[in-house]
Amino acid sequence: MRVEPRSVGSVVHVVQRGGRGLNIVRDTQDRARFGGLLFYLNDSFSDPNWLKTTETFKQFQRPDHWPDRDPLVRILAWTLLPNHFHLLLEEIRDNGVSKFMQRLCGSMSMAFNAKYSEKGSLFQGSYKSRTVETDDYLSYLAFYIQVKNVLELYPGGLAKAIRNFDNAWLWASQYPFSSFVSYAVAGASSLIIDRKRFLELSPNAQLSKADCREMLTIHMQHHDEEYSDLCLESW
Repeated sequence: MRVEPRSVGSVVHVVQRGGRGLNIVRDTQDRARFGGLLFYLNDSFSDPNWLKTTETFKQFQRPDHWPDRDPLVRILAWTLLPNHFHLLLEEIRDNGVSKFMQRLCGSMSMAFNAKYSEKGSLFQGSYKSRTVETDDYLSYLAFYIQVKNVLELYPGGLAKAIRNFDNAWLWASQYPFSSFVSYAVAGASSLIIDRKRFLELSPNAQLSKADCREMLTIHMQHHDEEYSDLCLESW
């Protein structure tokens, strides 16, 4: 893991990939569990049996006997893909990001191994992270994490998404394993993310369909040259 200077108030882009490029989720149940992990594990209180405790609950319902929720980080944006995930996190307590990522990756590995009779870590080593140091980079990450990565999954990929952008945008708004809908669709909300905080940090976090179409076209033409060293992955 690349460790960069960070303190309370730092915003951090995090990427974690499956070992040997393999998928970290294999079915809808795995994908839905990831959303639950983001919510339930982002808490100073830790119930090792949270999945069993909440299995009959409505989505993101908390047991009455648990203490009030006390988040380790602010989750500003996220997207889950088959073999990796992106998170945009704000450090709100010392080592909160590190503690949250340790919990998240450990829990994912344990659940995956138990379900599929595998062994060892699910991931290819430690996660990659980069502290966000400019407003432009922060605005760019709203697009990169939620639009570019989600539209990669559109049938036919990014090239077809540009040609059929209206349909692709509608398709993305129905993809449930990302915070895309919270910033692109009026009235949408999520208990996982702190949407209000991201908009305070960057008004451009609100995803404009026209702006995102233009950005995607530009970046496909230039292969993301301006931010290639900041994406923590190659396009």
